[in-house]
Amino acid sequence: MTKTKAVVINQYGGKEQLTDATVTLPELSAHQVLVKVKATSVNPIDWKLREGYLQQMMPWEFPIILGWDVAGIIEEVGSQVSDWKVGDRVAARPDTTRFGTYAEHTIVDDHLLAKLPEEVSFKDAGALPLAGLTAYQALFTHGKLQAGQKVLVHAGAGGVGTYAIQLAKEAGAYVITTASPKNHQLLKELGADEVIDYHTTDFETTLSEIDLVLDTMAGEVQRKSITVLKPEGRLISILSIDEDPRIQEKGIHAEAIWLQPNGEELASLVKLMAEKKLKSVIGAEFPLNQAGIYAAHELSETHHAVGKIVLINE
Repeated sequence: MTKTKAVVINQYGGKEQLTDATVTLPELSAHQVLVKVKATSVNPIDWKLREGYLQQMMPWEFPIILGWDVAGIIEEVGSQVSDWKVGDRVAARPDTTRFGTYAEHTIVDDHLLAKLPEEVSFKDAGALPLAGLTAYQALFTHGKLQAGQKVLVHAGAGGVGTYAIQLAKEAGAYVITTASPKNHQLLKELGADEVIDYHTTDFETTLSEIDLVLDTMAGEVQRKSITVLKPEGRLISILSIDEDPRIQEKGIHAEAIWLQPNGEELASLVKLMAEKKLKSVIGAEFPLNQAGIYAAHELSETHHAVGKIVLINE
């Protein structure tokens, strides 16, 4: 069994619960690999779990290592691993367990790995898996987005939003997004056809006939999104779907989704990255240690971080 340095929580609560520890990882199973973490990132699920909001869904023992993105190098392979070897550069969104990626080493099932070519940095790849796969599955697996359709991506400057804009544009969609004025230029560079200043413009009164809405906000934003969707349009939320009679009246397909880790899909995103058709927008980076993670959580909790917050293990 491998002992690894990690930042853990030993009880639910605020950022002060993040603490240094040495953790003994489980034995590798036949189809798992041990990855030396070079980069990971912070996602809202990290601090929501830290605060205890997800403890009924994930009733884990302590200590818990948070973090569900990894880019790094394979250091050990299980007995039945055939497609991967020690020294391979990889990225993954590992299974959601209490042994996450805020650590020097993490364990990943081999079918969840994506090969990382040299032209894709650990930093860019470490930002990608959870947010990139969420955007991909929301748009295509559940949203059924097609070329020529109109998609509205809420909070375009966020982690999921920045990937979603690029992926939707690459697929030939007409992309509309909402953002603060300071982020408009960035989002247009990523491929947004229209950027709406949510401070001054009510999208409910200016948009109509939208094929797909990617909802990252819920509440009032979701209610207004139903107004702008065309009949039989699609509403995909990464949070929840509120009851609204118009969903049935308009024949809208409304679905709240939960990310499914997928190595093949991640490999396709890495390929786009290597071809310069997809990039990680990194708004901030911190060292992968207790102080760095504390600061990263503090920034993520403001909901005003641009793109992704990355943690680097030098």
